[in-house]
Amino acid sequence: MSLDPQRRLRRKLLLAPTTLTLLLFMVLPMLLMAWMSVLAPDTYGGVRWHEWSLDAYVQFLYERDLDDSLTLNSDYLQIFGRSFLLAGFATVVTLLIGFPTALYIALKEEKTRQRLILLISIPFWTNLLVRTYAWMLLLRNGGLIDSSLSALGLSQGALDVLYTPTAVAIGFVYSFLPFMVLPIYTSLEKMDWRLVEAAFDLGANRWQALRRVILPLAMPGIVAGCLLVFIPAIGSYYIPELLGGGKSLMIGNLIQNQFGTARNWPFGAALSFMLLALVLLAMGVYTRRFQRPPGE
Repeated sequence: MSLDPQRRLRRKLLLAPTTLTLLLFMVLPMLLMAWMSVLAPDTYGGVRWHEWSLDAYVQFLYERDLDDSLTLNSDYLQIFGRSFLLAGFATVVTLLIGFPTALYIALKEEKTRQRLILLISIPFWTNLLVRTYAWMLLLRNGGLIDSSLSALGLSQGALDVLYTPTAVAIGFVYSFLPFMVLPIYTSLEKMDWRLVEAAFDLGANRWQALRRVILPLAMPGIVAGCLLVFIPAIGSYYIPELLGGGKSLMIGNLIQNQFGTARNWPFGAALSFMLLALVLLAMGVYTRRFQRPPGE
């Protein structure tokens, strides 16, 4: 049924503020970054606005020798690989912890659920930067964790965890775990638990009911949680900077260095666009895989 012109106009007017906001704060900055990525860098930072160049994209895979020949350079690929590996690890671990936690909360009474959700939300009351500094105190040699393990006789010598990829992974899991628990809990809370009872009546055990009833119904929350963890983790800057000590360089740190210390704005913009493309590709593959109709 087609809408009359007045109703279509009214709908466009209602959507106009949202459309303008998206254009101003999303589309326009992305177009500016795209334009900047194909410009030549200026000598003292910034770009030469009227000089086109694709060197920023060439620099990602190659470096120029003194004779202007190109040599393959895999350093930036290793940084991208490390970033995807750490973000993927954080996503898997938060899922393994978050799903049982969300299931446990969803099976409780309403008042108990509200208290548990409040406990999960409490970390949001404190700035993440402050909490990351707190983890530095916990993970450093002689810190609370190191001294506690030594007192219990579970550790010999210094812990040596801070400023390693392990510390970065711990920071990711701690920081983004609520983003995994809450979407899964939302899906489980809306689920009709009579379907689980029906599965038991039909002879299913607990594992079969979990695999065939609960997991498929919770899949929208699982997918949303994985995306909410993976995307911020792969572009995170201050967690690798503080807990990794600059030794575990990730994409966010590399982009910041290009706009800051290196003052190579086109290369920083090109790195941002390549990260965006890879994230959109991963999101497309992931959602396509888990949103297929049953039986396909």
